[in-house]
Amino acid sequence: FITDGRVIDMLARARRRGGKVKLMLAGRHNDTWWARQNSVRLYGKLLQAGVEIYEYRPTMLHQKTMIVDGVWATLGTTNFDNRSFALSEETNICFHDPSLVHHLRSVFAADLARCERIELADWKARGAWQQTKEVLASLIENQV
Repeated sequence: FITDGRVIDMLARARRRGGKVKLMLAGRHNDTWWARQNSVRLYGKLLQAGVEIYEYRPTMLHQKTMIVDGVWATLGTTNFDNRSFALSEETNICFHDPSLVHHLRSVFAADLARCERIELADWKARGAWQQTKEVLASLIENQV
């Protein structure tokens, strides 16, 4: 989850309007060290805005889903970053079928039970070495 400031602002605005924003992201089981470091680096702004972040713990998480207001959803291969939107050949399907959206919400809820919630205080206390790795990874952010 290496998104830009516009998306972070969009998610923060949704929270200010009273929306619930929950992100389930890949945790330590990740296929790209660089992407993981860049993702963790962005947690602070999201957490400060009230976005809930959960890291999936059992294995690598690779699905890309979004549910909006319990009535609309998208599912596919597209990462939520500029590289995927502009360069990669990604695809998603969007739907508003109530039974499909309900099923996807059920899957999300079941997966959420296997996550660890990331708290702002814990993120702030992550240590100098972790922060150094994030800064180094940020140097090639647009390449991952």
